[in-house]
Amino acid sequence: MLKIEELIIPRTATVLETMKKLDETGQRILFIAPEGVLQAVVTDGDIRKFFLRGGTLEAPVEQAANFHPISLPVSERGRAKAELQRHGIDALPILNKRGVITDIVFAGGVDVDNRKRVDIPVVMMAGGLGTRLYPYTKILPKPLIPVGEQPIAELIIDRFRGFGCHRFTMVVNYKKGMIKSYFGDLEKDYTLDFVDETQFMGTGGGLCLLKGKVDSPFFFTNCDTLLDLDFGDLYEKHHERGNLITMVCALKHYTVPYGVVELSEDGGIAAMREKPELNFLTNTGVYVVEPRVVEEMRDGETIGFPDVIDRYRAAGEKVGVYPINESAWMDMGQMEELEKMRRRLEGHS
Repeated sequence: MLKIEELIIPRTATVLETMKKLDETGQRILFIAPEGVLQAVVTDGDIRKFFLRGGTLEAPVEQAANFHPISLPVSERGRAKAELQRHGIDALPILNKRGVITDIVFAGGVDVDNRKRVDIPVVMMAGGLGTRLYPYTKILPKPLIPVGEQPIAELIIDRFRGFGCHRFTMVVNYKKGMIKSYFGDLEKDYTLDFVDETQFMGTGGGLCLLKGKVDSPFFFTNCDTLLDLDFGDLYEKHHERGNLITMVCALKHYTVPYGVVELSEDGGIAAMREKPELNFLTNTGVYVVEPRVVEEMRDGETIGFPDVIDRYRAAGEKVGVYPINESAWMDMGQMEELEKMRRRLEGHS
């Protein structure tokens, strides 16, 4: 069980250090509280907004924090559930008369659902060979690779269903009969249509097969990624910013396990860095896309969706990013990652 001190971070901590601590604690909130006295809160949403304002990983977290947090005195703790619901927040600090945090009431403990509902179509690219998961995919198509007791594609659909989506389309190719058979036998409270790709057209090319079938913005996802995020908030930010495409990107923090040597022009040593740390945003393969993109796809073209995005960027179209923490992204594209995903969904470390 977490102690309050584990959720406190100094205001001078960097945004990167804060994101690491959010991942370590498994909570979506931390507190700036010197000697326990509440000054501010910082959530993963606060950090996301900070990035979208142009903030950096090296900046002190106080630049991203909310210095007007909602709290309750100990004497009014009984109102916690109502306050969580009224403000749509994940956690509520309880303060004594000196303003010291004595307890934290989490939304998960009082069955509060703060997710934003959204009902737009979901398109899943499910036609690839899944070569990185060979030999599993010699027998099963990647969308049907089991993660626990369900195939990955069904888990992805369930995530979107949890936010109100009920219209799904799968672009299928490799072993498509097995995919159609599996989902045909399921009892579903959603509609699922299949679009047959007769030749491999890449993660973007298959969108041309949806012309005339999509008339609203839609979520676009591959079939090997599970994201732990508020899809309603993702769509809301996409709409507010007037983006043509919004790409969900996860912050990756990687420490090179070796000393790195940079050469000078004369063959000498220009610089040496011991186990340097790299921080970068990486594409998760999940997007919000406006229907115009489908109508403008070139028939029969084989192309990856990142290349489609580059085409629009070069034309001056508005393409945005929705950043998430690394811990919110589970990718089963490779064997070792598949095992990690299984363990996380089963509740292991």
